[in-house]
Amino acid sequence: MNYELYYWPTIQGRGEFVRLVLEEAGARYRDVARESGKGAGVAALMRFLHSRNIERPPFAPPFLKAGRLVIGQTANILQFLGSRHGLAPQDEGGRLWTHELQLTMADFLGEIHDTHHPVAAGLYYEDQKKEARRRAADFLKNRGPKFLGYFEQVLARNARGERYLAGAKLTYADLSMFQIMAGLNYAFPRAMAKAARKYRRLVALHGRVRERPRIAAYLASPRRIAFNEDGIFRHYPELDAR
Repeated sequence: MNYELYYWPTIQGRGEFVRLVLEEAGARYRDVARESGKGAGVAALMRFLHSRNIERPPFAPPFLKAGRLVIGQTANILQFLGSRHGLAPQDEGGRLWTHELQLTMADFLGEIHDTHHPVAAGLYYEDQKKEARRRAADFLKNRGPKFLGYFEQVLARNARGERYLAGAKLTYADLSMFQIMAGLNYAFPRAMAKAARKYRRLVALHGRVRERPRIAAYLASPRRIAFNEDGIFRHYPELDAR
């Protein structure tokens, strides 16, 4: 199947979690808003988003078109792709567990975003810098360690020393955790360098995923959008631990 991914063309954002799964699966897909020409670009994304001909319209990007299906919400898209491409456990309990991990990561992403936009998403960072400093300080001291500590424990508790979050095999949850670790390293390089020994299993997981052939090729390609100060993960030195 040829997939169509609809997401903003200049940021990684939540769309990047979908891209990583599509790349690891070796799936054929169009990143529609990043293309040029008729039927592509941001205009195509907006036309699709506001079309009255879609029976089950998505709320916001990212959304994925798979044949006649239109699937919204990142965790929902990943659950769909994971089951189709061998990136989710086969048993029901394992699938639910992987989805639960992904939903917990969605909560984590919201808190990461709020380190630089604690007052309102519609305001510029410059309009809330004072509040962002307070929010980022609390995140680095309390909320970040709470989430990272949880995922570190998940890896530590796996039976038989399995190296992935949901067991012996890579799942879409591992790809998402790779993206979160990469993003935190970009946003908070000093804080993450200090915490590396504390989260050694997560650091090792990030390294294993980064070295997978398809992921390595993707990261080295122009398809991978660079981190920047318009996405979820933003590097403002004044927010990083000293």
